[in-house]
Amino acid sequence: MDGADQLHGTTVLDSLPYYDNDLEQYPILREKVEKELAQEPKPPQGLHPRVPPPYELFKNNPMLAAELARVEAHQPLPPLDTIRYQLPAPTATPGTDDEWQAALRNAHAQLEHQRIRHTNLALLQSYGANAWRIHNYRLEEAAKQAEKALEELKEKTVELNRERKNTQTGYGAQLTALETRWTELLSNILQVEMANVALDAEVSRIRKREAELENM
Repeated sequence: MDGADQLHGTTVLDSLPYYDNDLEQYPILREKVEKELAQEPKPPQGLHPRVPPPYELFKNNPMLAAELARVEAHQPLPPLDTIRYQLPAPTATPGTDDEWQAALRNAHAQLEHQRIRHTNLALLQSYGANAWRIHNYRLEEAAKQAEKALEELKEKTVELNRERKNTQTGYGAQLTALETRWTELLSNILQVEMANVALDAEVSRIRKREAELENM
C-alpha cells in the first residue's frame, strides 16, 4: 500500500496501480481476488466524509424551487391563463349593475395592462439591446471563469496523477530491489543449509571411518 490517511476514524488506503501488475501477469490471482471480494461486507451506502453535503438550490425562492421540481419530474408546462386577457360581458340579459361594474373594472384593468405592456416595449426598444449585451458579456465572463477553473482543476489532476505515478514507481523500484535482495538472501540461506547438511554427512562418514580404523 502506498499510504494511509486517518480521516474521522476511517483508514483510507492507497494502492499502487502504477506498479502492481500481478493481476495481469497471473490471471488466476484475479479470480481469487474477486472471490475474496465477494465475501467482504458491502461498503457503506453513504457518501465519503470528504464529499460536501448537497447544495439546495433556490432555498429562498419557492417559485423557482417549484419550477425546478417540475422540470426534474418531466412535467409539462402549465398552460397560460388567457381568461385575464378576455373581456367577458354579463351572462344574463340584461345584466345587473354589479355585473356591469365588474365587467367595467375588468376592462379598466385590461386597458391598464396594455398600457404597461406598451411602456415596457418602449423601454425594451430603447434600452433592451444594451441590457442584453451587458447580460451576454457577464455570461461570457462567467463562462471564461468556469473554463479557467476547469483547466486549473485538470492541471491539478494531471499533476497529482504524475506525482502519484512517480512516487509509486520509486516505491516500486525499492520493493523490487528488496524482493530481489530477499530472494538472494533466501537462496544463500538455502545454500548454507545444504552445505551444512553435506558437511554433517561428511563428518559422519569420517567419524564412521575413524571408528572402523580404531577397531582394526
